[in-house]
Amino acid sequence: MNAEFFKALEQLEAEKGIPKEYMIEKIEAALISAYKREQGGSSNVRIFIDPVKKDVRVFQLREVVDNDFEEYNETTHIYLDEAKKLSRRYTLGSVVETELKPKNFRRLSAQTAKQVIIQGIREAERGMIIKEYEDKKEEIITATVQRIDPQNGNVLVDTGTSVATLLKSEQIPGETFNVGDHIKVFVTEVSKDSLRGPIVTLSRTHSHMVKRMFENDIPEIQNGTVVIKAITREAGSRVKMAVMSRDESVDPIGSCIGSHGSRIQNIINELNGEKIDIIQYSE
Repeated sequence: MNAEFFKALEQLEAEKGIPKEYMIEKIEAALISAYKREQGGSSNVRIFIDPVKKDVRVFQLREVVDNDFEEYNETTHIYLDEAKKLSRRYTLGSVVETELKPKNFRRLSAQTAKQVIIQGIREAERGMIIKEYEDKKEEIITATVQRIDPQNGNVLVDTGTSVATLLKSEQIPGETFNVGDHIKVFVTEVSKDSLRGPIVTLSRTHSHMVKRMFENDIPEIQNGTVVIKAITREAGSRVKMAVMSRDESVDPIGSCIGSHGSRIQNIINELNGEKIDIIQYSE
């Protein structure tokens, strides 16, 4: 390994927030695995990466065994009398570490480190994307249509955080999109564990999308005067919403509809003409 490798680790820590020590541990583990593969899997080694000297060292680990040990393996065991020649402190069961200078190890270590760093960058970027989406969970965001799959109807959108897929099943029946369209989508789920598959699940059919649109657009709902008590939705057809007012002087239905339907019409337009029925909530 050379200075460029350690500089890359420092940049990774500064730009992606991944601690250098964490990456070194990952690289050490990867190098052990790579070295064992090259040696046929029988070697027991410890890798030590020195960020101060900017060097990597390999140590063979051998357990001290009795001279009549039947399962003796010269790559993983050392006889007690041989160990005593190295140091009198060794006893049965001790581990003797011997530094190795394996051929081509610098090439192997450089390749392995590069792979681990690339994977670390991917994991860090995924982590940041997940965090951003978690802050937007159960919120409405605006996305830009990038591509429509002609076979399954799924829509690829740019959310400003990443590129995500709006499945056909999560689209309002009958609506169509064009590349470049700006559409509103509701963030329903955020994946934390899966290394494959979608990070985020988007929807335009979820009933809470309509609820959130009213909460965002109606001042009386924003300040808590009007409360949405219940909502049901048949996407593409009808929404039924029950509201109540905490102030007798404020009409909850009128607040949601607006003068000449101005407030509700904006929401209806976004929902592709879906009919919205608003009723007075009664216990």
